[in-house]
Amino acid sequence: MNQALHTDNAPAAIGPYSQAIKAGNTIYVSGQIPIDPKTGEFAGTDIQTQTRQSLTNIKNILQSAGADMKNVVKTTVLLADIADFTAMNEVYAEFFEEPYPARAAFQAAALPKGAKVEIEAIAVVD
Repeated sequence: MNQALHTDNAPAAIGPYSQAIKAGNTIYVSGQIPIDPKTGEFAGTDIQTQTRQSLTNIKNILQSAGADMKNVVKTTVLLADIADFTAMNEVYAEFFEEPYPARAAFQAAALPKGAKVEIEAIAVVD
């Protein structure tokens, strides 16, 4: 049975999707753009601030299900500009420890609302 997850500590879905779905012991977190749930606006304009907010949103969604970033096994990072990869990666490293999750990173032609980054995650819980 799939269970939709929701927390007010992450931005509400801006379309017909859930913040995350728990299916069995797996949590699929929808792509998170850098919206601060308190303001409804981007947390900042630079890639570091936007990456930090996107990952904080993921962390808060996982916490609503009793999980944390240690449970993440796979992420996908979408960047508006692949030249931002190094700066994104520096912030990304603040949220994960070894063994690091598997990851893919791509440049996208455009991201929702003009974001510089969008990150999705898959986590496994006991």
